[in-house]
Amino acid sequence: MAFTPLNALSAWLEVARRRSFAAAARELGVSPSALSQSVRQLEARLGVSLLTRTSRSVALTDAGRKLLEHAGPAVEQALESLKTVSVRPGEVTGRVRLSVPTVAVPVVLAQVLPRFVERYPKVEVEVRVEDRLIDIVAEGLDAGIRLTESIERDMVQIRLSGPARFVVAAAPSYLARRGTPQKPADLLQHDCICIRSSSTGGRYAWELERGKKEWRVPVQGPVVTDHVGLRQMLAEAGVGLIYAFEPTIADSLRGGRLRLVLEAYAPLVQGLFLYFPSRAQVSPALRAFVGVARDLVGRSRSRAH
Repeated sequence: MAFTPLNALSAWLEVARRRSFAAAARELGVSPSALSQSVRQLEARLGVSLLTRTSRSVALTDAGRKLLEHAGPAVEQALESLKTVSVRPGEVTGRVRLSVPTVAVPVVLAQVLPRFVERYPKVEVEVRVEDRLIDIVAEGLDAGIRLTESIERDMVQIRLSGPARFVVAAAPSYLARRGTPQKPADLLQHDCICIRSSSTGGRYAWELERGKKEWRVPVQGPVVTDHVGLRQMLAEAGVGLIYAFEPTIADSLRGGRLRLVLEAYAPLVQGLFLYFPSRAQVSPALRAFVGVARDLVGRSRSRAH
């Protein structure tokens, strides 16, 4: 890989976004050793370390985070400009990088992505499904999807789903065997399928509310996992109670595989929102994604009325 500052910067950005030399090398079509040499040359030219390397991981230094935040959008825009030279009028190209929680996959992406790919076949969508809270700017992403409560106030937010509840549910077989909890404290006497927090690593205390009163119940149970699908599967098998975003288990509720309990204590949240740093930095590809998402959300609301 011949060294030029711009080539090296573009290569380094790929490493910074993926936090992996091997993954970045595969994306760029070069060897990891050539990529590593290019990054070292860039660091030598700048006189600072941009990455902290270990045998198993790659992390950004403070200087690396600043470079990613400032140079990432600019380089992406420059590369997009080069692509547009050969693009037909009105055609959209480029890439959209998203960070989404697991619950957004069936609730939002299952509807938006097929329509988007059909309408804009030359745009690549990279989706990182992760439940931990991240800084999308620092990690070189274009946008994210989260509950509005988790989004920084300085972000542009676009609604993708309506208000919904977090609910407690169980299989009929479990309720027949163990009985039905009547108040939040009763959960302490039940088998609960516990949630491992992706952000803290600890067990998540189930949050319930009624009126102005709130509870955080430190539930216990035979299984602890951060996997949404596994929790639902175990709940349907009668292993224990589940705490879930109601739209993700709607089919199981309609089919009778799960039943709601403690419904009077289910907290209501405002829904899922697409968010990104500022309108001035929106690429044509992201603008197209926003348009498709808004269109589908609008159709869903029309059907609901």
